[in-house]
Amino acid sequence: MSVYYEAPPVDDRAIWDLWLSIHYFPAATAVQEAGIFEALEDGPLSLDALSEKLSLNPKALGVVMSLVSALGLVTRRDGEWRLTPHSRTYLLYDATYSWSPLFDVYKNSSPLHGELLSLLKTGETPRPDKPSDGWEAGKVPPDAARSIAKFMHSHSLPAAVAAARSGVFAGVKKFLDVGGGSGVFAIAAAQRNPDLKATIMDLDTMCDAAQVLFIANSGVEDRVDTMAVDMFREDWPTGYDALFFSNIFHDWDEEINARLSKKAFDVLPTGGRIFLHEILMNDNEDGPLTPASFSVLMLRGTKGKQYTLRELTRFLEGAGFRNVSVVQTSPYYSVVSAEKP
Repeated sequence: MSVYYEAPPVDDRAIWDLWLSIHYFPAATAVQEAGIFEALEDGPLSLDALSEKLSLNPKALGVVMSLVSALGLVTRRDGEWRLTPHSRTYLLYDATYSWSPLFDVYKNSSPLHGELLSLLKTGETPRPDKPSDGWEAGKVPPDAARSIAKFMHSHSLPAAVAAARSGVFAGVKKFLDVGGGSGVFAIAAAQRNPDLKATIMDLDTMCDAAQVLFIANSGVEDRVDTMAVDMFREDWPTGYDALFFSNIFHDWDEEINARLSKKAFDVLPTGGRIFLHEILMNDNEDGPLTPASFSVLMLRGTKGKQYTLRELTRFLEGAGFRNVSVVQTSPYYSVVSAEKP
């Protein structure tokens, strides 16, 4: 029996908030042990100055500081980080009301403390592998592909339905979902738009998992197919009027995202559109809270982070795209789109 993707009765904001609360206390204790609160005691510092003063990795420091700021423990103004009244009162070791001894007792209760501290100090995680490693290597084992497809489908389905119902795909006839994973976005878009045909482009094992687990009983299997392509090593197909990327750019650094943007530009026809479905950081890079924690998750498991609209616009315009716009489609996700002139 076909499974039609209906909108859920309530949005999933509370579930996102619950999941990503895992980083709150470990981020605070890692920042404390790294000496960041003490380093800011005498005045504000830029990210580069703070990184140099404490010999910390700049990228990891920026991502973790964004979360700690969203938690209300530091603030960023005019490009400089500074303490808040709460951190000055409670988180300096020599403060009268310091909670530091309690933090010292509890910090090792979570393995995330050590992982975030390692990232701050070296830019590397002690984890033996990262979820993005398979795509970087061009190979994901079949069992892992099925597990990844189920994982991604579970937290993407409400967002996929919301994106499909938002109207952002109006006028799209042939849709290439790059790194499409479970195919949830292609399926939802095809179910909502009866004239749309979609192709999920991913590694071969991911395509197999999407076909067996989700496309086969979607009711749109005649309009949704797969294409096994290594997006880093093989040519991309042409003939599509739109390319869609969900949770792809947040996996990669700026250099790789510039390359992905250029590859997308090169295969699209004049008037073709690119869509980036991402959870956005604000332009000051100090929140919101759940997006900032999602960025920490990306720091731990990929080469990327959550980007601002300004950063994504830079990738797209640098590749030649124009008319960048953004539509918020669900509580945390937005679709950033642009056109090839």
